Amino acid sequence: MTVHLEVAEGVGTLRLDRPPMNALDVATQDRLKELAEEATRRDDVRAVVVYGGEKVFAAGADIKEMQAMDHAAMVTRARDLQDSFSAVARIPKPVVAAVTGYALGGGCELALCADYRIAGDNAKLGQPEILLGVIPGAGGTQRLSRLIGPSRAKDLIFTGRMVKADEALSLGLVDRVVPAADVYTEAHAWAAKLAQGPAIALRAAKESIDAGLETDLETGLAIERNWFAGLFATEDREIGMRSFVAEGPGKAKFL
Repeated sequence: MTVHLEVAEGVGTLRLDRPPMNALDVATQDRLKELAEEATRRDDVRAVVVYGGEKVFAAGADIKEMQAMDHAAMVTRARDLQDSFSAVARIPKPVVAAVTGYALGGGCELALCADYRIAGDNAKLGQPEILLGVIPGAGGTQRLSRLIGPSRAKDLIFTGRMVKADEALSLGLVDRVVPAADVYTEAHAWAAKLAQGPAIALRAAKESIDAGLETDLETGLAIERNWFAGLFATEDREIGMRSFVAEGPGKAKFL
């Protein structure tokens, strides 16, 4: 299998495993979707790390495979391609991308599906599809522009240039840069901390932010309001407020 789901301490690691560069061929895309949906369903997975290994996150699509596809084939495949990445973006739990080495094309688009991105100091990210005569097709034109703004996204997509970790941080493309050897440890620690939090409230926060970004302010406020009120029916809310009153902030132990 080219993608594995490993679970420990409430954290599910979606591990790409297609040496040497984790090229995202059709089989890998389909397996990624399958395991992202499994991580969504499993109660023992409360947060997720997306990781490509110590040397490379993912260097993009399998170009040899794509070269053999004509227009009719890609019309059929393009939705499945997007759906495989959207399955990661739709995981209703905190998701962190642990980025080492190259995260190009589909690799960068996969990192964009996470809620938070921790990059190694050896990371290089980019959307080089224009150099192949195409554009990003797994969400890059949409998620990148929403994350870093349209003009910065256009610079990266129009030129196809790669950015190193420090520039990616300044652009807001990644959220933290750490030594390459520490990337997975730091990402797992981030996820493990959130895995101990209130699962339904975290889901509510994620869905309120993500859905709100796709609509106008008034609709976004309605989404927030409904989730906020709904959380008053949860046991986590009772635990959190009872602990706060008795012991002060930050000491609640959620189920």
